[in-house]
Amino acid sequence: MKMLDENLARIRAHRNNINRYRSLLKTMLSDIERRFVERRLSEENSALEALTSRTFPIALSMPLGPASPATTGAAP
Repeated sequence: MKMLDENLARIRAHRNNINRYRSLLKTMLSDIERRFVERRLSEENSALEALTSRTFPIALSMPLGPASPATTGAAP
């Protein structure tokens, strides 16, 4: 349970960072600053995706969307 709590805290931290970087991109930035923030945003998104897939592996392997067999009742 401790590992799950730690991973959830890390997920929250990544989401907070992503939101902060998105907010920064809405401000006036120099080209260098904008590239830096965009790179950090990309890194945070990748880290969040990797951590989420390790923390919740089953949820990410299920098909999503209206045409998936899980939602239409069709056989796979």
